Formats: sequence, structure tokens, C-alpha cells
Amino acid sequence: MKLSYDLHIHTALSPCASDDMTPNNIVNMAVIKGLDAIAITDHNSSDNCISVIKAAKDNELVVIPGVELQTTEEVHLLCFFNEVSALNDFQSVIDLHMNKTNNNREIFGNQLIMDENDFVVGEKQHMLLTSSGLSLNKAIQTVAEIGGVVVPAHIERNSYSILGNLGFIPSGLNLATLEIYKNDHRAELIEKHKDLEKYRFLVNSDAHALGCISEAERFIEAKSKSIFDIIQAIK
Repeated sequence: MKLSYDLHIHTALSPCASDDMTPNNIVNMAVIKGLDAIAITDHNSSDNCISVIKAAKDNELVVIPGVELQTTEEVHLLCFFNEVSALNDFQSVIDLHMNKTNNNREIFGNQLIMDENDFVVGEKQHMLLTSSGLSLNKAIQTVAEIGGVVVPAHIERNSYSILGNLGFIPSGLNLATLEIYKNDHRAELIEKHKDLEKYRFLVNSDAHALGCISEAERFIEAKSKSIFDIIQAIK
């Protein structure tokens, strides 16, 4: 079945995102826009993911547990999981490899932790806009061991992307799907990088504000409207 999606959305936990990116605001905007599935992918932290899942419990929107990891190479990876417990296991690994420099909210923005009713219940103290100590290879291997899937983010950007930072996609990484930001220009990318022909592509919003969440104009083929089958479709 065809499912409309946006699998790269930030909450107010990400310091570069609007404080209006609360669990209920995100869910309601996704429903208004007619999306079937979204993923919550904050920078290096998943603290708001369960709150968004709980906020969506009374509607048919699928919320995929996820996080956007920044590797030691400064490459952004979207990491998706079938279960919150698996995401929590990966978060424990991230936390062991993070620099615990305090966030300066006046420079980088707030890092708000919220419950399913949009109440602020805490604030992440260490800065999330930084590289973890996990390498590209180690991150992909660890996610796979936990049962998740990795999709390199916004590969066409000049920074924080696997192509922008490395210039190519190393062989042997066990990747099946790549992400393009906002507009589908895969033909242009493949023309420049012929080796990209073998990959599937997602086109996501990388939304940091409510109005940037995708319209229902991109679709993924999955066996059913479930987290498991959506992840299987990109694995």
C-alpha cells in the first residue's frame, strides 16, 4: 500500500528547532497535511520521541521512533527503530559517546523535553549540536545489531552529509536507502554520482518549524500501515 510520509522531523528538543515543535503541534500538523507516517529525529537525542508517540495514540498517524545521529565525521544519519526499547538501547550508546559540553541556549537555542500534553518537563543540559564519538561504520553496525535501519541524511548538502563530507559513499556500509532534502532531484544526483543508482531514496522535510512539515505528496510502498512494514520497506 502507498503511504504518505515525512521521516525527518525535529521537536523543540533540537536547539535549532522552533519551541512550537511540541508533540501535539507536530501530530496535529501531520494529520492536517494528510500524512500517514512520520519519524521523530532530534539531534543526538530521543527524549521527546515517546511523547510524540503518546500524543498520536488517538489517531491513525504512525510515529516511527528515531534519532538523527552526528558521527565523528560530522555526517548526519537518520536511525529508525521498530520499538522504543530498541531506540532507548541505541540512545544509551549515543550517551556514552557524547561530549558533555553544556548547551548555551542564547547562542544555540533551547533543548526542551516535553510530555505528551506539551508541558516542559525538563531541558537537555549538554549541547546536542555536536558530533558524537561514534564513527560512520560503528554507528551503522550498532544500529543494525539493535535491529534498526540507517538512512544517511540530506546527502546533497555540502555539509553534515555523507557526500558533502566524504565525497562518496564507502562500500560495505550495508545501506539501502538515502535521503534527499525537500525536493526530489535524484536524477541530477545520479548524473553526478553514478553509483547512487543502486539505492532507494526518501524525500523528507527535515522540519524544524511546523509549516515545514511535508504535504502528503511523497509515498512509500509498504505491506501495511505499521512501523515494522515501513522500516522493512527502507531496510
